[in-house]
Amino acid sequence: MTSWMFKLQGPLKDLQRVTLGVTGLLFTLLVWYLVTLGEDPVIESGILSSPTKTFSSYGALISDNKLVKNLCMSLGFNLSGYVKALMLSLPIGFIIGLYPIFKGLFQDQVIAFRFVPLTAVTSIFIASFGIGTGIKVNFLAFGIMIYLIPVIVQRIIEVQDVYLKTVYTLGATDWQTIKTVYIPSVLSKLSDDIRVLTAISWTYIIVAEQIGDQGGLGALIYRVGQRMGRPDKTIAILLIFMLIGFIQDRFFVYLDRKFFPHKFQNKNKYAKKEESNLWDNITSYMWTVFTWALVAIYLCLTANEYFGFLGGIKPLSYLFEDTVWVIHIIALVTIGYLIYCVFKSNTNRTKQVKTPTDD
Repeated sequence: MTSWMFKLQGPLKDLQRVTLGVTGLLFTLLVWYLVTLGEDPVIESGILSSPTKTFSSYGALISDNKLVKNLCMSLGFNLSGYVKALMLSLPIGFIIGLYPIFKGLFQDQVIAFRFVPLTAVTSIFIASFGIGTGIKVNFLAFGIMIYLIPVIVQRIIEVQDVYLKTVYTLGATDWQTIKTVYIPSVLSKLSDDIRVLTAISWTYIIVAEQIGDQGGLGALIYRVGQRMGRPDKTIAILLIFMLIGFIQDRFFVYLDRKFFPHKFQNKNKYAKKEESNLWDNITSYMWTVFTWALVAIYLCLTANEYFGFLGGIKPLSYLFEDTVWVIHIIALVTIGYLIYCVFKSNTNRTKQVKTPTDD
């Protein structure tokens, strides 16, 4: 009955995965509670605060330390870094990976850049971009790029030769080869790499946000941790980092299944169709509802930026400041994709209605 629990690389059903996940979380909380229990705990309160004190500190963080404002600032910095890194890394990576002259000129240099300690180049970024938003966005973007570009080049090298021979046999041009072979193949693998590499920017957020005085979770954790000596608030903010990372990871998994479904076709190969797709359908539905809700909120807040019907308060400009542009870009891309999905769905439905009359 329990042999599946210790089977090497054994698959987990949806219910098993959820049950074990919740059980593991409760076990961790129990251990945390026990090691901080009593007047003489296993781990001193100055090092690790109790769960009760940690979770109760959120009220003070919101009221006294502007937690929501700092959270949105960090999200703005990171999203801007993500977008800028992708916009630069994709064309640079494809150019170096596809053309021998650029591969010979720059591949070794790109690989060497991965070993640059980012904390050692902050002075160069300060001299280049000042101490405002520019240094934070470009510093985080650079931290992603130096790892992402070599990965793109490697993914191009890994494209299977059989696909290239097929399109060459069909008489494809260089651009057609790039569009139909290289881009789909590289992006389908790169989605997993981006999912891992974007977490790098969160590891450098404290370094970036300590420069200047704009705020953010990194700057906040430095103030409450090192200056105020509040381990409860420090751990509370670290839990927010972990929650953001978990949501981000799940979102990337959802996008991966959405745009590259062929990568998951062989999973649960012998399971019943309804059982294997139940959790995916629930997750997909939740993300769809969540996306439409965010779009509705965004449209209301954007309209308020121009018409001020919320009494002169402009939440988007206040919460994200100079990084509000990335919110607009992501929202417009999302809205465009949703409109495309609705149009495509209506077109397919129309075709299905017309098809029976052909008989």
